[in-house]
Amino acid sequence: MSQKSLAIITEHDVKWVDLRFTDAQGKEHHITIPASYVDEEFFETGQMFDGSSMPGWKGINESDMIMRPDDSSAVLDPFTDEVTLILQCDIIEPVTMQGYERDPRSIALRAEEYLKSTGIADTAFFGPEPEFFIFDDVRWQIGMSGSSYALGSEEAAWSSNAKIEGGNMGHRPGVQGGYMPVPPVDSSHEIRGAMCNAMTAMGLKIEVHHHEVATANQCEIGVAFNTLVKKADEVQRLKYCVHNVAHAYGKTATFMPKPLVGDNGSGMHVHQSLSKEGNNLFAGDGYGGLSEMALFYIGGIIKHAKALNAITNPLTNSYKRLVPGFEAPVMLAYSAKNRSASIRIPYVSSPKARRVEARFPDPGANPYLCFAALLMAGLDGIQNKIHPGDAMDKNLYDLPPEEAAQVPQVASSLEEALAALNADREFLTKGGVFTDEMLDSFIAIKQQEVLRLNMTTHPVEFDMYYSV
Repeated sequence: MSQKSLAIITEHDVKWVDLRFTDAQGKEHHITIPASYVDEEFFETGQMFDGSSMPGWKGINESDMIMRPDDSSAVLDPFTDEVTLILQCDIIEPVTMQGYERDPRSIALRAEEYLKSTGIADTAFFGPEPEFFIFDDVRWQIGMSGSSYALGSEEAAWSSNAKIEGGNMGHRPGVQGGYMPVPPVDSSHEIRGAMCNAMTAMGLKIEVHHHEVATANQCEIGVAFNTLVKKADEVQRLKYCVHNVAHAYGKTATFMPKPLVGDNGSGMHVHQSLSKEGNNLFAGDGYGGLSEMALFYIGGIIKHAKALNAITNPLTNSYKRLVPGFEAPVMLAYSAKNRSASIRIPYVSSPKARRVEARFPDPGANPYLCFAALLMAGLDGIQNKIHPGDAMDKNLYDLPPEEAAQVPQVASSLEEALAALNADREFLTKGGVFTDEMLDSFIAIKQQEVLRLNMTTHPVEFDMYYSV
């Protein structure tokens, strides 16, 4: 299929076509080619490239791979001077002409196909809410003689006594005091609007934007739900817009889950539902208006949560956010009323919108792998009728210690999550969606990150131990 892309190229006199794909870490890469190279045949043959340079992918002896564009993903780039068309690509094995087993987008496509093959449903809908920070400046250094980082933000609570060009106006949110104030306390209103305009130009449907809880410009832009692969594509577009608009304003944005010490981190709550022939299978007459199928789906997520954490919370920094005793969704319980549970059933006015919300993922996750893994866990729950037990409608943050000890929790570190994924992976490999080779490669990459952090002396250690 090439009709959409070729029509846009003709209508807008497109000069360049940007071919994009996503690596295991969730980072986008691209190759740009002249639009004159793109014809109907190109959508079959694709673009050759060297896959050996992608971490955890090919060896130098078998590095040739194909980027095959998806015509349905075609969208104009709002940030280029020359008219440029963006196409999301699947990575194809030249020998088999099938999706590469380690390509995240191909994995997500296989998850959608597996869902259909089960007969349980024909469509999975996902609605993630990635939060992010916008800073004025960021600096860090890592060396033998010392390590440091520093964040600059005129809006931050710590800038109340700063000398600022033009004057310090004094209007800023305090620590954990940033939830939805109006300007001038919300200093990022205009830049978020510009981000929304860019996202709209790239085909995203904006539902809401607002300042989030943390000081120093923590933000959220809510975008409408979509099917699994299309939604993962849209998350990549959202991140692209956030980063580039911030850059154009002379600022810097990050989806790092926990950049600030002592204030809220950034999560990515993921709303999910299954549909068959247009009917929402999660709507029913059970708890919170859920069907039995939806409860089993929740049961699968809770059962496999620690293995999921390796994919939904894949950074060492992710576990600076997921700390018990603070305002983080670490308790593996579900509730229709209480946001302290890691699985929430949002209030909706119509059964058509009934869904479940996993609150522990964060925006450091690769969206293709994150959504595919959540779906596979939920399907395992349905197939094996894994009931999640009773709902927890009390405040989980205030449970007595003996009661809290009875509630399972998410992994407490990336090390623990990787060990859980290594031991609990069969639910992911059903139908060949994920492969053992892909998971082994992913675990190896992440273990290197754990090792690097573990080998690096931390400033807090000087504070705690220098005088021992």
